[in-house]
Amino acid sequence: MKYRSVFDIIGPVMVGPSSSHTAGAARIGLMAGKLFGVTPEVIHVTFYGSFADTYRGHGTDVAIVGGVLGFDTFDDRIPESIKIAESKGIKIVFETSEALTDHPNTARVNLKAGDETFELVGISIGGGTIEITELNHFPLRLSGGGPALVVLHHDRFGAIAAVTRVLADHEINIGHMEVSRHEKGKQALMAIEIDDRMPREVLEEINRLPQVERSVMIGE
Repeated sequence: MKYRSVFDIIGPVMVGPSSSHTAGAARIGLMAGKLFGVTPEVIHVTFYGSFADTYRGHGTDVAIVGGVLGFDTFDDRIPESIKIAESKGIKIVFETSEALTDHPNTARVNLKAGDETFELVGISIGGGTIEITELNHFPLRLSGGGPALVVLHHDRFGAIAAVTRVLADHEINIGHMEVSRHEKGKQALMAIEIDDRMPREVLEEINRLPQVERSVMIGE
């Protein structure tokens, strides 16, 4: 893995105790919450590997819930995130699994609001850095070595061209790109690794595209 600066090695500004079990978990939750786009009624988290063994002691549980609520790694509200969520009427469910995964720090986050559901599988690879390996049952292979744009969109003619045109207009170079769909004309996914961090106004421009449901950055 390539580090962009010494701060990637030291880790992010965060509420402790662990960059991988707390900060990374918060970022997994934050990614899930941003992509879901609405306040969930249920947050169901399954922990695997070392996450399953230590999630209470290392604050992985409160970190993921805090992330879903929109709390970043340095937010002082993270230790109280479960109480905050429950005060909003959100049901919290934690479970562990002995299933083998590719990485020991793996969590599956399932969010529900009304009839809408969303699922994301993320791993914390250290120093607060995460990878998303599955999103709404779409497999991902993002390297985690740099910034990446994840776009949920309608499977329509011109959707991919519209997103890449915005990137080109802002002179943002694509290093790797994957596109996938489950069914013609339904929800589809773009995962785009880019060379440099993308300005927030560019992300907002992409989110205004009529074909796009939601998009977020990993590694911003």
